[in-house]
Amino acid sequence: MIDEPTRRLDEGALRGVVPRVLAGLVRGGEDFDAAEDALQEALLEALRVWPEHPPRDPRAWLATVATRRLVDARRSEAARHRREEATYAEARPAATEEGDDTLFLLFCCCHPGLAPASQVALTLRAVGGLTTREIADAFYVPEATMAQRISRAKRALRGRRLDQPGDLAVVLRVLYLVYTAGHAGRVDLAGEAIRLARQLTLATEEPEARGLLALMLLSHARLPARLDSEGRIVTLHRQDRGLWDTREIAEGVRVLQSALATQRPGRYQLEAAIAALHDDAPSAEETDWPQILAWYDDLVALTDDPVRQDPAAVLGRAVAVGHVLGAAAGLRETDRLREVLGERHRWHAVRAHLHELDGDLAAAATAYANAARRATDVAERDHLVRQAARARAAEQSRNGRLTERPP
Repeated sequence: MIDEPTRRLDEGALRGVVPRVLAGLVRGGEDFDAAEDALQEALLEALRVWPEHPPRDPRAWLATVATRRLVDARRSEAARHRREEATYAEARPAATEEGDDTLFLLFCCCHPGLAPASQVALTLRAVGGLTTREIADAFYVPEATMAQRISRAKRALRGRRLDQPGDLAVVLRVLYLVYTAGHAGRVDLAGEAIRLARQLTLATEEPEARGLLALMLLSHARLPARLDSEGRIVTLHRQDRGLWDTREIAEGVRVLQSALATQRPGRYQLEAAIAALHDDAPSAEETDWPQILAWYDDLVALTDDPVRQDPAAVLGRAVAVGHVLGAAAGLRETDRLREVLGERHRWHAVRAHLHELDGDLAAAATAYANAARRATDVAERDHLVRQAARARAAEQSRNGRLTERPP
């Protein structure tokens, strides 16, 4: 929502104010696209006026000017004059709390009539306050492509009353998609998702909202250790835990505990509980795998067909089984998943880890290579290739030692 010219104003203040003004306009019955255009005009007017005459209440000033722009546009259509005057009377922004405004706008951007990619883009634009260029950079697409995606999303909402926006589960999924999109371009999407999730928890008591925030914080805390000095992936059990953000971990644990205290567990709370146990372990060898397996059991029990509906959970559980009951037991779990997940690179990667845990380095190297051939992400594919080479070299070194004879 905040385009380049307006960045000469107080960007930090505007990021908090602009979504609230837009939410007030839409809440009052304005068309989403028209409201955003009117607010953009108000921001341009602010660029001209505020340096010499700063307002006491920037939010009220922007709401007033944007509403006037909407009224002017309606008055230009004489045939619709009466109807649009009535709409204007209802369009004054409601006096709501910031959290309520954010929640309302998030729900509008996650309207069920929009595709997931459009929900994500519109959320970042309208609620996150990111420019179209920033969003495009983050998703590695041309700015024109992202502009078209956002325009299509706004057109899809045109004429619809936003009294039945996406439910909370959709909003949480969109924020999770924003988080998992990564840390590319000039914008840290993970950080942006955490910021929006914080605001969401201020507006709802739903424990899954806090569960998602906790999951993001507990995962984000490991970010400094995820890549080595050459930008290569470092797996969790090999990371330098001294680089993890302990304050972020502590906050994530507090948020998770408050969610679990409601005794209404959901997917994000359970995933956060697993992440918390990994973060709590002083070393990979001291990880509480039995408790992690228990949480995975609860997680896969949430769905009727977890193999198809939540493959990441069943694969994670197979790893936990391998650490608790032995690598052979974990491999038997993956055998059970072969028919559905056998063509996925993560299935082969999990088997590689379990073979390595079992001491079968030759089988681990083969599985890593199979995973690399199926990986679509370049960084992950390169990592798997290196893992295959490492396992192969370790196997050759071990065989060499076994065949050596004393002089």
